[in-house]
Amino acid sequence: MRRVLAMTVAAVTALTLAAGCDSGNSGDSGGTADSGNSVAEGTAPTVPETPSASVPTASAEPSSPSAPPSAVPTSAPAAKPKKLKSGAKGAEVLALQNRLTELGYWMGKADGKFGSTTQQAVYALQKAAGIGRDGTVGVKTRKALDAGVRPKAKSTSGKMVEIDLKRQLLLLVDNGQVSQVFNTSTGSMEHYEQEGQTYLADTPRGKFKVSRQIDGWRNAPLGMLWRPKYFNGGIAVHGAPSIPPYPASHGCARVSVAAMNWMWKNDALPIKTRVWVY
Repeated sequence: MRRVLAMTVAAVTALTLAAGCDSGNSGDSGGTADSGNSVAEGTAPTVPETPSASVPTASAEPSSPSAPPSAVPTSAPAAKPKKLKSGAKGAEVLALQNRLTELGYWMGKADGKFGSTTQQAVYALQKAAGIGRDGTVGVKTRKALDAGVRPKAKSTSGKMVEIDLKRQLLLLVDNGQVSQVFNTSTGSMEHYEQEGQTYLADTPRGKFKVSRQIDGWRNAPLGMLWRPKYFNGGIAVHGAPSIPPYPASHGCARVSVAAMNWMWKNDALPIKTRVWVY
């Protein structure tokens, strides 16, 4: 009888110990994994009552401290490229100048210095791309550079100077291919007075030819013109100290002094060169 009772107590003890063990892993059973506590989180397991007076209980092992959550690396946001503007220097400016030259925007010699000549080329690019004309290189202007934006010619044959009034661009074209692009400023379309008469500051559309030229400063009634190339009466392509990215002249097509010097040096607008204003 004592042997049967001892066997019964041993069996109950084994069942009790089995009810209180939990590995803390769900394995592949599909159950919800827990932290090593009992099923009802935060409560102790219930031990079934036994007919014996006392049942030895298993000593609970101290739970190991949970490992701290692994740190998830966070990637730092990409640094926003700084805006390039007049006065900047260095490799980025040099790369900008080389790209402008590659696309045909005239800016003289690349020297890594963002000066007025580079700004004129940036104006021209922004006009061709139809974006804001602020002369600085930000996100939109970089996209235009990357996309290789450049204007297309209207003429298809021969040597031609095209003046695009809407975009305020002057193009040198050879057989339908644009070779050089310049920022220009044409007639402001405002009225002005001269010798008691009122005139409209416009640049007439049409097809003309370079008919005369002056190598040097011309002290004209309406201002100083640098090395003008006349193509329609008193209207000329000429150099000027100020070429804003909008129409501002009395009717001529202004370009920078440096650009005009390049045109003379390279005989880009000889007498009889065709000029198409549209």
